[in-house]
Amino acid sequence: MAAPMIPPAHAPAFLAAHGWGDAQILPLAGDASFRRYFRVRDGDRRAVLMDAPPPHEDPRPFIAVAEYLCEMGLNAPTILARDLEQGLLLIEDFGDVRLRETIDEAMHKEADYYAGVTDLLVHLHARPAMEGLPAHGLAQWLDEVGLFIDWYCPALDLDVDRDGFRAAWEAALAPVECDGLPRVTVLRDFHAENIMLVAGQEGVAHYGLLDFQDALVGHPAYDLASVLEDARRDVTPAVETAMLDRYVAATGQGEAFRNAYWALAAQRNTRILGVFVRLWKRDGKPGYRQFQPRMWGLLERDLAHPALAPVRQWFDANVPASKRAEAWP
Repeated sequence: MAAPMIPPAHAPAFLAAHGWGDAQILPLAGDASFRRYFRVRDGDRRAVLMDAPPPHEDPRPFIAVAEYLCEMGLNAPTILARDLEQGLLLIEDFGDVRLRETIDEAMHKEADYYAGVTDLLVHLHARPAMEGLPAHGLAQWLDEVGLFIDWYCPALDLDVDRDGFRAAWEAALAPVECDGLPRVTVLRDFHAENIMLVAGQEGVAHYGLLDFQDALVGHPAYDLASVLEDARRDVTPAVETAMLDRYVAATGQGEAFRNAYWALAAQRNTRILGVFVRLWKRDGKPGYRQFQPRMWGLLERDLAHPALAPVRQWFDANVPASKRAEAWP
């Protein structure tokens, strides 16, 4: 079940030990994991308290990736204080201006904001990948996409061809594994609700990055597909096309990148269909069901790409329309 938004009992002592003894602790956000976030206020000072309770969570990857991103010229929260044994971090507060709501309230600027996000990825991918991160390649892609079989299909009483599913995905993704494009740092959960707009900063530093602790080393198309085929908001198709063109023009990666984009978008969207059912069934978070129609809309569009023909054929044979978006009123 989702954890209640009550600060952990040891939080006041942690804050007091680091000069925030008189601060208020206010609920800020939870997410799909066990992590919770609280805003800390002390007069004019503000910070964010991350509660990453062991053994479920480990804050060290967040710290390491944050430091790497800052070294690469991007804007990740500064770590103000830490208690790794209790899973507490005090981090920089980027404020309340989030990319998702900003775009939704000013749709005429959607292309401009996504251009900045695309340029951020170009900037990151031009730098050496972070050392020590796990690989994100064919073996991992196939394991991840299996969440659709393991969670989605049982929840909707689907009896499917499991071996054919894996074979279809391997046929679609093996060429991406071998396309020769440089492997980069993949933030993995890169979308408009994890990007803040930081006042007083310009260029790529204007975009404050959050929720990157699961970063991997993988394909450069993955994060672009993550932000443009967003599970939580509809990106205008023309903007998606323009940003794909923008990335290709900036990097010169060409047709191999475009093919990888559609294949990895389909892989990610299929995985998320399974993840959202798991969050509902296993973790007691039914709110994620609301996103399933959008995920199906994205996936259906991805599967229209010729390189996804084996996967499209599997879905046509195994998942009727009544078990797709129609199943999620």
